[in-house]
Amino acid sequence: MVRKALLAVAFVGVSGSLAVAQDHRVEIAGTAGWTFSDGVGGANAVVVPGVGTFTSIDPKDAFSWGLRLGFLVNENVEVGGLFNLQSTKLEAGGTTTVELGDQKIYNYHGYIAYNFGAADSKARPYFLGGAGVTQYSGLTTIGNREIGGNTQFSTTWALGVKMYPGHNVGLLLEGRWTPTYIKSDSEGWWCDPYWGCYVVGNAQYSNQFELAGGITLRF
Repeated sequence: MVRKALLAVAFVGVSGSLAVAQDHRVEIAGTAGWTFSDGVGGANAVVVPGVGTFTSIDPKDAFSWGLRLGFLVNENVEVGGLFNLQSTKLEAGGTTTVELGDQKIYNYHGYIAYNFGAADSKARPYFLGGAGVTQYSGLTTIGNREIGGNTQFSTTWALGVKMYPGHNVGLLLEGRWTPTYIKSDSEGWWCDPYWGCYVVGNAQYSNQFELAGGITLRF
């Protein structure tokens, strides 16, 4: 009788542990970090008399923060959405650097992530890829180069690790890259005997490289 009781207790304990591991279907995370940003440039310099010659427009590196919500479709695959905001300054660069004003860069992305390891592992490395839009809060123009006032298509890519000292609360460390298409500059003509001649463009992207940490909750 005692033996049966002990077996029943062990069975309940194992079942409870498996339930804890399997029942985590939702993850909510908040992050904060530092984003290294760059903008776009052009072949044609813009000369501002008495100020300087400018060839690029760039957001400054600055603090950033974000929120995300993910749903685990199985033990490893996660789908969700993330929001990120960088509050920064916009600069014109060239022979000198001039600060143009404040700018906020918003990122809205849907994503798919793969979490390595078992659901109850204390540390879970992951890879994340997503697509969405990046929105610039203001409009700044120097010559024919501009960033701002609009929303552009972007992707986002991340490598990170989630560490769980407990069952539901964990720490998150992540490096994430978000390239945003801004414009294309003409590089000249390309001719083909069949297709004819057309202008070849050079696409330019504004890049954000974020190093962040945060808290993740799973339910």
